[in-house]
Amino acid sequence: MVRKSIFCVMIAILSVLLVACGGSSSSSSDAEETTVVGDDIEGATELTFWTFAGQHVDLFEDAAIAWNEEFPDRPIKLVAETYPFDQMHNNLLLALQSGSGAPDLADIEVSRFPNYLQGVPQLLPMNEHVEPVIDKFVEARFTLYSKDGSYYGMPTHVGASVMYYNTEILAEAGVDVESIKTWDDFVEAGKQVVENTGKKMITVDTDDHLPLQQLISQNGSDFFDSNGNLILDAEKNIEVLQFLHDLVHVHEIAELTPGGHPHAEEYYAYMNDGNVAALAMPIWYMGRFIDNMPDLDGKITIQPLPAWEEGGFRSAGMGGTGTVVTNQTEHEELAKDFLAYAKLTERANEKLWTILGFDPPRWDVWDNDIFQEDNPFYQYFGDNIFEVLLDVRDEINSINITPNTPTVANEITTNVLNEVLRQKSDTAEEALKKAQEAVESNMQE
Repeated sequence: MVRKSIFCVMIAILSVLLVACGGSSSSSSDAEETTVVGDDIEGATELTFWTFAGQHVDLFEDAAIAWNEEFPDRPIKLVAETYPFDQMHNNLLLALQSGSGAPDLADIEVSRFPNYLQGVPQLLPMNEHVEPVIDKFVEARFTLYSKDGSYYGMPTHVGASVMYYNTEILAEAGVDVESIKTWDDFVEAGKQVVENTGKKMITVDTDDHLPLQQLISQNGSDFFDSNGNLILDAEKNIEVLQFLHDLVHVHEIAELTPGGHPHAEEYYAYMNDGNVAALAMPIWYMGRFIDNMPDLDGKITIQPLPAWEEGGFRSAGMGGTGTVVTNQTEHEELAKDFLAYAKLTERANEKLWTILGFDPPRWDVWDNDIFQEDNPFYQYFGDNIFEVLLDVRDEINSINITPNTPTVANEITTNVLNEVLRQKSDTAEEALKKAQEAVESNMQE
């Protein structure tokens, strides 16, 4: 982690030097992959798009083809370029700061987005497209990418957190999944699972801050408040971390996640072998099951998270990517219109599901016919996916992302989770108070 911090500092220094020296941004020759749509259309206007996720290109390629069919009088030539995550974000920031070399459109990952909102954003607001339809969206997903009432980033998914239950284990334990309404119910069900099957109810992560943050958000708190103030040691945060500790060391219905986090090969194998009954993760984790846990096909059901108290929130929105129009585009109106077409329309949100398998942020499409059509997700998890999403759509808090979010994530994964869950050297309160002091000290430097 020290090595990583030094590397980040070096990148920051290098970025400043490149700007001072007039360093250029990436060109298409640096891209891992370049996809071009509409180059055979005479008079098409070229729009460039940068992303760090190759699968996102599939969405924009489809949108460009459909746009050119629907608007033949305004054809576009889309040049979509895919770069490594850090390279794309660093080069985009350099290009915007130096005033040249930025694309027309770009994806920005949620934890990096605050870097692009510092001072006067070098991005174009999309209010004229967002405001007429925002009541049809999970509004919290726009909040992540906005500043002073201006909406800059167009969301890619809700990232609604749900509980994945192994129905085979619960059936063997005699647990009715519908009876699990609160986390207290979850603990009681877990005791039944341990007693009747010898397996664990859930695992608790030690190397990933997201699972902790999603439960903190569900509990009505966050790492930062709405004004960007650090609140790591807030009472509700302590409550959640202590709960996770108790699942393992008091109730003994959980164990530490093999591999440290739910994306580890060790965890995939452990889960796939049917050793644990539940996992709390966002809906986008469905693809991880399909790709890495084939033996659980047909055995996993999706349900809302248990509430912290009766009537409390049963979900949280985690992760995300906001697509923007930069202020260096020479085709502002066309770029904005195309981005709205690719991310905000009913068609676009249907494609977020059919092409990417994401839970689209526009909730009014969730009961459209296309979402009822059979696909690998329904075959694996059952046909209630969007019933659950509709049920919790108003229970998804927005998380507050700041430039110091990576520092907090590092502190949690390096120290807090290890001290509380592995070493048991600190209580949840002690660890979070130490983390609060450590991050505050880092912020002042």
